[in-house]
Amino acid sequence: MITRRTLLGGLGGVLASAGPYVSGAMASPAAFPVTLTDAQWRQRLSAAQYAVLRQSETERPFSSPLLNEHRRGDFLCAGCGQALFSSATKFDSGTGWPSFWMPLPHAVGTARDTSDEMIRTAVFCSRCGGHLGHVFDDGPPPTGERYCMNGLALQFRPSA
Repeated sequence: MITRRTLLGGLGGVLASAGPYVSGAMASPAAFPVTLTDAQWRQRLSAAQYAVLRQSETERPFSSPLLNEHRRGDFLCAGCGQALFSSATKFDSGTGWPSFWMPLPHAVGTARDTSDEMIRTAVFCSRCGGHLGHVFDDGPPPTGERYCMNGLALQFRPSA
């Protein structure tokens, strides 16, 4: 997993006008293997997906069909298709957003998020930098973490 220190150190504080919000600023899109222009992201994503993945918005709780997705498979980034979470780590947190206790190896990164007058840990796709949601330390064993994800930022791929 990419830590905040690794991300920010690797970026060297470079800021740009496209990419995920990190601590109220936007991370450089050049830091990610999948890099598209703002126009390309808008063409690829629905308006609601764009707002979540590229502008760090949050979908309404209990609005995602993925909240009730219980089949075996993987949850992918809706921006670039990278596998992010296994259904084996999904749980019902009661919060209204799809929640997981652990991401797949190297699939996500985290960054300090001080937006909305709160201090949280934002979660983003390590491949395209899309904002996925936030991680909290009130999840179930074995990790004790709750990756609270926006369903609009995800796609589900059932196991064959």
